[in-house]
Amino acid sequence: MAPLLTYDQALAYLYSFIDYERADDRSGARFDLRRVEHVLHALGDPHLGRLTLHVAGTKGKGSTSAYLAAILQQSGFRTGLLTSPHLCAFVERIRVGGSMVSEGALAAAVTALQPFVAQYHLAPHWGRLTTFELVTITAFLCFRDAGATAQVLEVGLGGRLDATNVVPAPDVAVITPISLDHMEVLGPTVSHIAREKAGIVKPGRPVVVAPQPPEAMAVIREVAVAQRAQLFDVAGSVRWKRRRQDLGGQEFRVAARRDYELTSSLLGAVQVENAAVAVATAEVLERHTPGITAAAIRRGIASARWPGRLQVLGTFPLVIADGAQNEASARRLGKALKELTPARAIMVVGLSIDKDAAGFAAALAPQAARVIAVQSSNPRAAPAATVAGAFSARGVPAQAAATVAEGLGVAVAAAGPDGAVCVTGSLFVVGEVLALRGLCPGDVIDAAEHAYPGAC
Repeated sequence: MAPLLTYDQALAYLYSFIDYERADDRSGARFDLRRVEHVLHALGDPHLGRLTLHVAGTKGKGSTSAYLAAILQQSGFRTGLLTSPHLCAFVERIRVGGSMVSEGALAAAVTALQPFVAQYHLAPHWGRLTTFELVTITAFLCFRDAGATAQVLEVGLGGRLDATNVVPAPDVAVITPISLDHMEVLGPTVSHIAREKAGIVKPGRPVVVAPQPPEAMAVIREVAVAQRAQLFDVAGSVRWKRRRQDLGGQEFRVAARRDYELTSSLLGAVQVENAAVAVATAEVLERHTPGITAAAIRRGIASARWPGRLQVLGTFPLVIADGAQNEASARRLGKALKELTPARAIMVVGLSIDKDAAGFAAALAPQAARVIAVQSSNPRAAPAATVAGAFSARGVPAQAAATVAEGLGVAVAAAGPDGAVCVTGSLFVVGEVLALRGLCPGDVIDAAEHAYPGAC
């Protein structure tokens, strides 16, 4: 038996494979689920044998996954949750029972999979495994070892060929709002992207669909018909309305098969919509799953936490962090900021190199008093000067800062105690700011991450 890896060694091993999350160029990415299925089968199929919810989409899939995991947890399931990327510590990606797995548990899982990965790579018929594929396998091992009875899987990229798409018959598939993103991999139009996302729809299994652009919904309906999958259109069957919001959270009503009066610590109209999607999914699941009740749904929505999304980091000045990264999410962020603060915010913005800086700037410019452009430590980060130029072109005063820490300091000083600061453009930038302020999820800052690109 191989000696147990340390946590740092486990991370080094995972990062030693090709990592498209941090790769400068992903246009040549080649994915094949057969290599993941091969290793999982050799490990005893740890991805099977538990209730499974599979969540794809461009925006909102992480928040919706967090809501769903909390609902399942409140319904009596020991629930595994796989999400990406992390903000400060790698173990944020893999949670069981609402808590991050321990560093020891992750290291043990990576130790266990190493010989099977090595055996596959002696003759890698379907290509070499990637970092994300290995992380997904690691998560399934952690779920099995921790006795998880349910799992919520957030798609990493796309859906059809994503490593999470290995469960042959998930109990429910969920597709959150689709917009233009990752076009170099998923295709140039919303319709192309929707077809990749709809690849998680399985024969005869229900699919819950959030409000979509017409061209996306048309593709999803086509796939659902072909798969004989019952489609639940949230826009057509569920109603939701906010009652109250302040910096501590919001109260809202969701009318699905039942009426729910709900509270959530997550801010913004988009989180009310995400909660409506989660409620609709829970009600679909409830039809054949004991333990899911209206009370469990209410408790789940109230207990869900999802940092880095309209998260309030301070009040004097008001500092808000949000991982918006494309034009559609920037537009929603702008509306949310207008609701939360009367003043236009000083923005700390850092984008990834593959994002539409001009579109992002156009969407957010009306709420930006000034922009401090930054570049995260992720190698896919766009130069700060590029980001600043995009906002300058929209008539917003903008300057580039040398580091995220410097950019945050300039913004806070400029805002003064009565102003507002918004950190956005990338979860990598948000993660660095959370680390700077000592507000990482679980109060964990992963020192090992500093050895690898993209560290907080």
